[in-house]
Amino acid sequence: MIAEDLKVEREDSPGHGRYVIHLPGGQEAEMTFRKIGDGLIAIDHTYTPPEFRGNNIAFLLMERAVADAAREGVKVKPECSYAVVQFRRHKEWADLLA
Repeated sequence: MIAEDLKVEREDSPGHGRYVIHLPGGQEAEMTFRKIGDGLIAIDHTYTPPEFRGNNIAFLLMERAVADAAREGVKVKPECSYAVVQFRRHKEWADLLA
């Protein structure tokens, strides 16, 4: 599986949303967020089905969330362990941290 060929979709609802990649077999990888203030989201959950891990799928979700936040002027509070680690690794995202 080539992760770059996968499409990340964003779903927004009042108060929350998610980024999702639809995978073979009807499975999904997702990153969920809560809208916790004006111009502020908290990334609170990231999940990739075990059989698809190791393919950079979660990172594709993270990249899209970061790109959207930068474009929309939104700050990010990473809460799930994956988001926390990625923000530590990518110092270039520091200006987006809440």
